Amino acid sequence: MMVQTVTGPIPVESLGRTLMHEHLFIAFPGSWFDPLARFDRAELIEEAVRRLVTLRAECGVRTFVDPCPIELGRDATMIKEISEKSGMQIICTTGFYYEKMGLPIYWRRRTVDEIADLYIREITHGIGHTGVKAGAFKVSTGAPVATEEEKKFLAAACIAHKATGMPIITHTTEGCAGPEQQQLFEIGGVPAHRCLIGHCCTNPDVAYHRRIVEGGSYIGFDQIGMENVQRDDVRANNVAQLVRDGFCAQIIMSMDRLCGYLGKPTARQPTPEEMAKIEYLKSRGLWQSHTYIFTDFIPMLRARGVSQTDIVSILEDNPRRFFAGEVVPEEAARASMSRQAR
Repeated sequence: MMVQTVTGPIPVESLGRTLMHEHLFIAFPGSWFDPLARFDRAELIEEAVRRLVTLRAECGVRTFVDPCPIELGRDATMIKEISEKSGMQIICTTGFYYEKMGLPIYWRRRTVDEIADLYIREITHGIGHTGVKAGAFKVSTGAPVATEEEKKFLAAACIAHKATGMPIITHTTEGCAGPEQQQLFEIGGVPAHRCLIGHCCTNPDVAYHRRIVEGGSYIGFDQIGMENVQRDDVRANNVAQLVRDGFCAQIIMSMDRLCGYLGKPTARQPTPEEMAKIEYLKSRGLWQSHTYIFTDFIPMLRARGVSQTDIVSILEDNPRRFFAGEVVPEEAARASMSRQAR
């Protein structure tokens, strides 16, 4: 089984320690037209390479998945250059963002099949004329439920998945609509274990998490460190609970951090005090640090009884199994129990 990276296919066994939801660069639609927005491509590449080299050398990370939506500044040529210079295996995706923050008007006017054709082309032929092929799909929905426009793009991803066999990584907003995504994937004929339902850690509800994993999908605790949307002690408690409940094989951990962005933040503007702290962290190379999960969060898990063996499995075995398309062990066990009950 091969996995598509931006520099070419690699055996799935070569993925190694993997961060499944991170970003190199983000530019929200319209930011390119801001005369005050500053972007130095060479500087961004240098910073990204520095971070990825540190991740490889200090944390043992071999693969970095950047599910940047098409309209949010995805630059396949730049991603490939960063991969080549850093030695990091990088996987990019095809797919759009959710309606409130993305979905360009041109593609809203296209049919489901036309959108699916774009996705398939970026998987099989490459992104534009770059020759860089996407290695997974990105699907996004807003809150509290998916809109009709978003459902159209999700249906296109289902068609493209069945044509290519590539897995699906999702964005959920405010920890909502994960189970709805699963239902729509099922309607579209996509097996649950081929989907990673993202950003579930924003939602603190244990019952919500159980619905996701019992539905057979991978669950994304992939905004670790984003304490503006959820505290990390809550995330750590919920990861530990899922491990105790026997769902370790479905947990995906990552941080959803970025190396740089264009323009102003799209969320609440930072206070002067917060901006001062950000500038201080930037001066020390610690702002949006991609090593945080290893230096700060994993010790929180260990303190809650999660073993090192489980942590290694979450960071290495689960991404490999996800890309390989293997049924997760718990799902296989539940299916066996169900057959025995009949």
